[in-house]
Amino acid sequence: MKNIWIICQKELRSYFVSPVAYILFIIYAVIFGFFFWNMVGAFIYYSMEAQMRGEMFPMNVNDQIVRQLFGNINVINLLLIPLISMRLFAEEKRNGTMELLVTSPIRDGEIIFGKWLASILVYAAMLLFAGLNFLFLFKYGNPDWKPMAIACLGVLLQAAALLAVGTFISTLTKNQIIAGAVTFAVCLLIFVLGWVGSYEYSTWARVLTYISTTTHMESFLKGVVDTKDAVYYVSAIFLGLFLTARSLESLRWRA
Repeated sequence: MKNIWIICQKELRSYFVSPVAYILFIIYAVIFGFFFWNMVGAFIYYSMEAQMRGEMFPMNVNDQIVRQLFGNINVINLLLIPLISMRLFAEEKRNGTMELLVTSPIRDGEIIFGKWLASILVYAAMLLFAGLNFLFLFKYGNPDWKPMAIACLGVLLQAAALLAVGTFISTLTKNQIIAGAVTFAVCLLIFVLGWVGSYEYSTWARVLTYISTTTHMESFLKGVVDTKDAVYYVSAIFLGLFLTARSLESLRWRA
């Protein structure tokens, strides 16, 4: 555990000694903030319009703002997760430190888990920073915090799974741009696989729909923790880190 934390700290320092982390924080906060305030504005507009027409149906903050916002975060993840994961191993290869890393007395699993954990902490910090917008809802509204917390958990699980995929892809090249582009393409493909289920109901379509990350976000967005969805994300994390370990093992043998 000590070695994992050492690797994690090293990665976190490498993120924050360069402009990378700060640029990602700004991009994430700006996009998140735009989505949030746009949805709040729409919520207020339609609420006032309904009152003027004498309609008394209740408008729910969690359904109209929080749920839709976290659904849109999926799109933000497609753009930013490749930028977080692309440097994890590709930079080591580019700097010529990969051989030293794989021949060190630290086990492969500790290296992989430490780097992956650092990427998750960076993403979680971005989400927490952007989530300060929710303080506005608690000050002027009455949202239910439990569905919000479950939606956050779902977003973190999805990000962790995609970061595990990006970690594996980062071991395959020393070019960060290529690693980021391939990770984006793979994440986008996994994202859109669920579209098939909207018009096709055969077995192969159901399989593709199940593989899609968006399919397993629906229960979290509703404020429900479904075991099968949690198992899916944990399995995706395990698969991504397992492939990373096999890739790193081949590098160790070549070194």
